[in-house]
Amino acid sequence: MFSLASGRAGTSAPVASASAGHGSGGAHSINRSSRPCSNCTCSPGLLSRQNRRKSLFMHQLSRRKSSTPGSPRRSMSAESIYSSDTLCTTKNVNTTKRLEKLRFKMKENDLAVYIVPSEDEHSSEYVSSADQRRSFISGFTGSAGIAIITRDLLNFNDIPEGKSALSTDGRYFNQAGQELDFNWVLLKQGAKGEPTWQEWAVQEAIEQSLGLGKKLVKIGIDPKVISYKDVVSFQNTIKTKVDENGEGSKVELVAIKNNLVDAIWGEFEEVPKRPSNKLIHLTKEYTGEEFKSKHQRLITELNKHNSNSILLSALDEVAWLLNLRGSDIEYNPVFFSYVIVDGETTKLFTDNPYSDDVKTFFAENNITVLPYNSIWTELSSVTTALKQKSASISIPETASWEIVRNLNNCKYRQIVSPVILFKSVKNKTEIENFSKAQLKDAVAIVRFFAWLEDKLVRGEGLIDEYAAGEKLIEFRQEQEHYMGNSFETISATGANAAVIHYAPPSENSAMIDPSKIYLCDTGSQFMEGTTDITRTLHFGEPTQEEIDNYTLVLKGNLAIEQLVFPEGTNGYYIDILARQFLWAKGLDYRHGTGHGVGSYLNVHEGPIGIGLRNGLISYPLEKGNIVTNEPGFYEDGKYGIRIENDMLVESTDLKFGEKSFLKFRNLTLVPYCRKLTNVSLLTHEERKLINNHHKTVCQMLSPLLKDDQRAFYWLKKETTPV
Repeated sequence: MFSLASGRAGTSAPVASASAGHGSGGAHSINRSSRPCSNCTCSPGLLSRQNRRKSLFMHQLSRRKSSTPGSPRRSMSAESIYSSDTLCTTKNVNTTKRLEKLRFKMKENDLAVYIVPSEDEHSSEYVSSADQRRSFISGFTGSAGIAIITRDLLNFNDIPEGKSALSTDGRYFNQAGQELDFNWVLLKQGAKGEPTWQEWAVQEAIEQSLGLGKKLVKIGIDPKVISYKDVVSFQNTIKTKVDENGEGSKVELVAIKNNLVDAIWGEFEEVPKRPSNKLIHLTKEYTGEEFKSKHQRLITELNKHNSNSILLSALDEVAWLLNLRGSDIEYNPVFFSYVIVDGETTKLFTDNPYSDDVKTFFAENNITVLPYNSIWTELSSVTTALKQKSASISIPETASWEIVRNLNNCKYRQIVSPVILFKSVKNKTEIENFSKAQLKDAVAIVRFFAWLEDKLVRGEGLIDEYAAGEKLIEFRQEQEHYMGNSFETISATGANAAVIHYAPPSENSAMIDPSKIYLCDTGSQFMEGTTDITRTLHFGEPTQEEIDNYTLVLKGNLAIEQLVFPEGTNGYYIDILARQFLWAKGLDYRHGTGHGVGSYLNVHEGPIGIGLRNGLISYPLEKGNIVTNEPGFYEDGKYGIRIENDMLVESTDLKFGEKSFLKFRNLTLVPYCRKLTNVSLLTHEERKLINNHHKTVCQMLSPLLKDDQRAFYWLKKETTPV
């Protein structure tokens, strides 16, 4: 499953074929409401928030059952059972009225352009339902993308008019094309000749300024939901574009403190409320390091910048530092919070309830708890005191524009947060726990695959994609310390497997077709660790094309796994190894090859990864990193293939001069698909690597599956030597 590091929010990898991208689980909390939305034909995401989906498929199936004797499998063709033609094809929300209301608010604030990002005020990749503003205004439900709405200043009609654009990367081109309505244009990030969202927004503003006789035109954004770093970049884009072709036009980026989407949301839907769930305190048996030790490491690192004060705004950084977890954002064990560390004093800003044990933990560690929204007055107070002492405060690169606006002219340094670097290197306890989590999840996944094959093939049953994902959760719930999925399971049959970040709807989900490829990208949150695993299966007779392309993907996966590399090597430089076999056939995939994984934290964890994003160059892989390995191939409208393992970076005995060498160890204990593997395309070393992996998988899982004969024999079948 992809992340920032593997292409989720960064620039997509180049594409040389008709392949699409992957999916990683979207993570959207759902607010249940029966209130109908205005002027709406509703997207799956918005209908989920309102619980208004209709079981059209089941009604159709019911009618066919009642009118045709015999079993569904015998009375209907495979096409009629499995084809998406039988499903409701209404996928987009009519955004006309929403955009109209938003433009009235833009007029009140004298704006020509308004920007609606995906992120919340903590730069979170996945956000709570209360922060899904971009999804609300555009109808696009993917996890990454930016909406740009313009208001035509030369239009004096009673109803304001303008343009609206949605910019997203290659993982979402297919999905956005289906979900956006006629009001929107799609800006394909990374596509040849396509402008960035910044360039598009600025060009629209320049044209309006020129049309008004070079009058000042304003671009607005909520300063809490954009990083200051991105603001600086945006302002540079404005200057460059104006200098290049603005001919004296005047364009300015302005902060609009009251979010304009929030101002209209309630007119169409019941506005979701941010969750505030009880905190969980992790003991040393799970973290391997107490808070006091982490705090001291942080202060030592800050002293290198001549500071001992820092503001932390990323939710997973707060959770890791304090050894706390939450459940405010679905699939991500985090809670809404800020932290200010000022020497020996730590201030936590949160509204989440906590137990007496956590209260004792706070007292013993000199942690003061303050209301979440008091961060702004307290930040002003702290920076005023620092300014009087000629001291400075450090803020992370992801800090919002609003944070910088509230620093009270105090000296500050914007740095890569030491915490993001600390938590990316797992300690001995965390690594041991990761292995325990992988073993638990492998048992659940193998039991699920064996059950699914049995029901589809021997039982000739009808199982839809969503129901399959729910069954997997049942198997996981039998494992100790299971805390939920780490992202929304991608359970995809046939052409759906080629849809980037596909997530089956809870109703009207496609039936899994055993004659087509089935892709399952799934992960768990255990107290011991986080998993992210993808397997591609076939329950019938795959085509030679499917077999060969699966094998090319598998070869790329193995090429990364068996790599030995010197310290200082980053994921940007090794990404090509996963693509080489596809490239040789003129094929590719539109996502990165790997991302960091948190320790019972976010499944996507920076800053390391394997991919073609320039940002990865600055972060070499280190001993103790856990990173995914997930090459793929996607044929739009036909099938998708992805094979994903979680790998640990380990040391070796090799050295060249003073430089040591590192290697990967595959932690995932799920077999590859025997039926989709073309052994003739594999080298001797590749076959050996597969067989050794399957031997390990069989040895470790067999004793745990003795009570499930179906899973036991499925495992034996899939791990036979190639």
